[in-house]
Amino acid sequence: MKAELISVGTELLLGNIVNTNAQYLSRRCAELGFSVYYQMTVGDNENRLCDIIRTALTRSEIIILTGGLGPTQDDLTKEAVAKVLERNLLPDEHSRQRILSYFMKRFGLKEGEPIPSDVMTKISQNNWKQALIIENSIVIDNDNGTAPGTIIKIDGKSIVLLPGPPNEMIPMFDEKIMPYLKGLQSNVLFSRMIKICGIGESMAETMILDLIENQSNPTIAPYAKDSEVHLRVTASAQTIEEAEALTLPIVCELKRRFQDNIYTTEEKDHLEDVVVQLLKEKNFTLATAESCTGGLLTGKLVNVSGVSSILKEGYITYSNEAKSKNLFVKSETLKKYGAVSEVTAAEMAQGAAKAAKAEAAIAITGIAGPEGGTNEKPVGLVYIACYLKGTITVKECRFQGNRQKVRDQSVIYGLDLLRRCLIQQN
Repeated sequence: MKAELISVGTELLLGNIVNTNAQYLSRRCAELGFSVYYQMTVGDNENRLCDIIRTALTRSEIIILTGGLGPTQDDLTKEAVAKVLERNLLPDEHSRQRILSYFMKRFGLKEGEPIPSDVMTKISQNNWKQALIIENSIVIDNDNGTAPGTIIKIDGKSIVLLPGPPNEMIPMFDEKIMPYLKGLQSNVLFSRMIKICGIGESMAETMILDLIENQSNPTIAPYAKDSEVHLRVTASAQTIEEAEALTLPIVCELKRRFQDNIYTTEEKDHLEDVVVQLLKEKNFTLATAESCTGGLLTGKLVNVSGVSSILKEGYITYSNEAKSKNLFVKSETLKKYGAVSEVTAAEMAQGAAKAAKAEAAIAITGIAGPEGGTNEKPVGLVYIACYLKGTITVKECRFQGNRQKVRDQSVIYGLDLLRRCLIQQN
């Protein structure tokens, strides 16, 4: 089935906010097996919105609109859809009561309490516009705001209206729209995610080009994400068990081709989750030593719940003095090789483990730019060292991009080096 996304809001066209809704919904539609051929963004103009809706109805079975459901005059999504479908907007008492309940909680009142007259005056009259619904539609309650969602069925097609704020749109879609859309599929879908580090997107695609060119069911969809490559394997069948069985040969083949470059086949797991779990399994504690990343690596690890059981200390040693004082980096090393060198990275990792009395340590030192590079040591040169119980492994990296990108890539490659060293540890 073909799905189309329409994002409503002049603020999107002006670049005042980033359209994360379209990215999120595209990903979710792909998981459902829908083909998203069109994404449209339109400002708060009823005529232009009507034109886009009419066009979408000629080419897509599922049309999802986000935004334009608020209380102000420029919120016109419901009005435009009703106009195109030639349906009335009708008051809905259920939605009105939910809006009233929302404001009662906001003003500290409990359900069933008498509503003081001053509370009603505090509720702007235009809020009640959100209690108008399109004739012959299904109202979707909004548990995180005042604008309800809507599902409209017409001629075998479905139009879905969702609120614009992501903290309202995402839970409404996941909890209430996803089950509806799944019911439109004759078959069920099963997906398995393969997450890869250490190989670029173009190389990863080259390694599986024959599989992609010959795919039918299951399919392989590659995604580049933060110095990683994710491969989603999706199969369609009459039952989950049958669909999962179809994915197994492809997943096994991907494991054979990518081997240790795969860090997980669980969609919920991030690289830092896997690293923390490996440290726990081996009963190793960890220290971090960062120069150019300035704490980003440690911050990534702290995202993981339960990391306190293995993370002992993190050192941000930006200056040479700090490297010597806190990590025991020799002054002669810094003079001879410089702060950005294989030897310095190794001594930083060893020193962090010693200072924190940890079995493992990861150290990063490099030139993030845009200044500071030379012909011998250009911007983007980063050394990452891993210490594991007396064994030190150092990796030289040459990253491209701006300062933030160099720092972000350094963190991912640092975590991946630690992961690989832990896997090889007996």
